[in-house]
Amino acid sequence: MADDSILERQHQREREQERQRLREQEQRDLEVEAHRGPRPLEGYAGGHTTWASAQDDAEAAIVHANDAEASWEASQRQARLEPEPEDPDARERD
Repeated sequence: MADDSILERQHQREREQERQRLREQEQRDLEVEAHRGPRPLEGYAGGHTTWASAQDDAEAAIVHANDAEASWEASQRQARLEPEPEDPDARERD
């Protein structure tokens, strides 16, 4: 029986440490999300590419014009645990 109480205290301590680690990680995530700005490319090695910087810029500006705002709003809704708004176009696609 003494072993059970020791194990239970050890498990309780481990659970609390895990909860603390998750709280700290969530706080770091929220701090990063609160700072809006350009993000570095992960794994970008600066290698040669044939892609021209002006290629498709006009079309991309039209297609992705509201991506940043939509992403920010979705992140804020998710942080507040709000449900996603219903997409009126989804009914037409189904």
